[in-house]
Amino acid sequence: MANRPEPLVCPSCATPHPLEERFCRRCGMPLVYAGTRGIDEPVTAAHERARKIKPQFSEGELVKVAGSYNQPEAELIQGLLLEEGVPSMLRRSRGFDVPDMLAAGPRDVLVPRSGLEAAREVLLQADLLPAAPPAGGRVGANGVDAPARILLGLVAVLAVVAIIAWLGTELLV
Repeated sequence: MANRPEPLVCPSCATPHPLEERFCRRCGMPLVYAGTRGIDEPVTAAHERARKIKPQFSEGELVKVAGSYNQPEAELIQGLLLEEGVPSMLRRSRGFDVPDMLAAGPRDVLVPRSGLEAAREVLLQADLLPAAPPAGGRVGANGVDAPARILLGLVAVLAVVAIIAWLGTELLV
């Protein structure tokens, strides 16, 4: 029994998978070994990591809980979440043209929906999330949201153009 490969299963939906698979085809969760290992076998790092995951945090679709500027920062966030039993995955953020082989470029940290609140609590305690997200879009340094700043800038440019046109017509007369 010590040399027999164990089948992999999804911790979320319990779907069995062959040993070549790493993620569930149905829900995208990382797969874990099914059954028990022999007593004489050493526990691998991957097996020890899978033991830390709390089953109640591994249900539901994946949702973004945090973002990072690069892969090492995202892996730090993953480690913090794993210490609390919350499974997570990394995904390269959309819209950035950095080759996949590089650790540069932003990453999204995804967790199952059932682990979202626990993940937010962990990241708030580690001061990696803002206390309250802005209600009306992006907020600048002066407290004004981005659409209002753009509108204010356009009105200012329009006023300057109108003054220049008025002065031009007054000088010609």
